[in-house]
Amino acid sequence: MNTNNSLYVKGSKDLLKNVVKDNAVIIMGRRGCCMSHVVKRLLQCLGANPAIYEIEEEDENEVVDELENIVAGGGGQKEPGKLQFPAVFVGGELFGGLDRIMAAHITGELTPVLKKAGALWL
Repeated sequence: MNTNNSLYVKGSKDLLKNVVKDNAVIIMGRRGCCMSHVVKRLLQCLGANPAIYEIEEEDENEVVDELENIVAGGGGQKEPGKLQFPAVFVGGELFGGLDRIMAAHITGELTPVLKKAGALWL
């Protein structure tokens, strides 16, 4: 998959689900978002190579709804407002946003999580 391309295509729920599942680390963010860049640089400094998918503003609400369905496991038990961009998925699961990534890095939790997901080999 190409990085830095708009991922969302209307009617592509399975594609979105597969992209989240098939990448060890993926950052979903608004096109041009500086916070996505910060998350990307931190993960790269740790040795991970995250996939980056930028979402166009006009597609944002639909993508958030679909990602919330993925997080809820398709069971309809969504938690509105939980998912915000940039959203980082590690090992097919929502890890969190910039604040969660930074906190996990500071506490030393992030590197083991990345290793477990197969994003780091050291």
